[in-house]
Amino acid sequence: MAYEIGAESRKWFDRALQAIPGGVNSPARSFRAVGGDPAIVMARGFGPFFEDVDGRQYIDYLAAFGPLVLGHAHSQVTQAIFDHVTKGTLWGTPATKEIELAETLVQSIAGLEQVRFTSTGTEAVMSAIRLARAFTGRQVVIKFEGAYHGHSDGMLVKAGSGASTVGTQDSLGVPYGVVKDVISLPYNDADALEETLAHMGDQVACVLAEPIVGNMGIVPPREGYLKKMQEFTHQAGALLIFDEVITAYRFHYGSASAWLGVIPDLYALGKIIGGGLPAGAYGGRYDVMQYVSPLGGVFQAGTLAGNPLSSVAGLATLDVLRTEQPYARMADLAQILAENILSIAREEGHLITINRVGSAFTVFFHGGEVYDYTSAQGSDAVKFARFHRLMLEQGIYLAPSRFEAWFVSAAHTTAEIDKTLEACRASFKRL
Repeated sequence: MAYEIGAESRKWFDRALQAIPGGVNSPARSFRAVGGDPAIVMARGFGPFFEDVDGRQYIDYLAAFGPLVLGHAHSQVTQAIFDHVTKGTLWGTPATKEIELAETLVQSIAGLEQVRFTSTGTEAVMSAIRLARAFTGRQVVIKFEGAYHGHSDGMLVKAGSGASTVGTQDSLGVPYGVVKDVISLPYNDADALEETLAHMGDQVACVLAEPIVGNMGIVPPREGYLKKMQEFTHQAGALLIFDEVITAYRFHYGSASAWLGVIPDLYALGKIIGGGLPAGAYGGRYDVMQYVSPLGGVFQAGTLAGNPLSSVAGLATLDVLRTEQPYARMADLAQILAENILSIAREEGHLITINRVGSAFTVFFHGGEVYDYTSAQGSDAVKFARFHRLMLEQGIYLAPSRFEAWFVSAAHTTAEIDKTLEACRASFKRL
């Protein structure tokens, strides 16, 4: 029997359609790419589980698209929020917790000498780009095809993740004057980057990349690629910005770039640093950060930037990650899951490729190597949609896009992994 959305989810989603365009507040949450609306409406999350408004339970590999590295409603995080909320939720003044969080980030991320908070990853990237343009006196930004860096105008050029799924790589409403200064190159192609910078490097303000791509599925850098990226960027007199909104604190306690041995000039951060509440940040070299207002002429502000509740949730999350160091166990569970999914698919006659880094991986429904956006697009969208519905039927919640990751959290155990593999076997048999 095909999966059917529960009656309560359907009722709530019908209400959402009346008040919210498409019924969702992010296209990445839409089920249109995997069999149409309505999407499931959730009521609560606990540990590695979701429960929807119909009372159905799911093992969660979405992790809210990455922030929930500890799972849902972790006791230390929720207690920190409870303890602080009676003191006020927003002050509009400097606060102790935002300062403590800033200190924690600076101490634990290599090359992050100063940091400024925003409310979202989109704002963090947008602000880092503005800062790079001011510091270099140049306009052109180089990014990479399929990478999603938020929805600011200039970043919606061959964007990945939800933008790819719904077919809006170049969004309506983006002025040509913005787009003309953004160049998208294929990821993992060092020659293309070197050639572009050799031709027009004196116009380039920054090269912007995810050190491990997470928004066309998980795509790791090839050996030596990031070092070449850094070398070519600096030879051109441009700044290197790493978007670590997804990757910071996901694979080890700190930045993915330090883990990979390449330190950028600027970072964009988000997701995990807010502990499940809204948070973003950008920062890096001290000399560059001196251009930020009120010290310099680069304006950025935010009523909710560094708000106390996000700060205490972020501090609590980072404290758990620092003291418990769950990374090896998370990676081991993800490896067991990925290797067995690959084996099951082959046994059932299905060609898949799995890219995994640590506790995050993507299942691509084709047999070739996935190393850039073009190869990621070769993944079979129809097969993924069927697989997604079959897994939902068995209580496994995956992101409703073939370009997203499975995230194993610190809350997952071997029991959830075993149940997921049982669901995978049944799904591949019926696919």
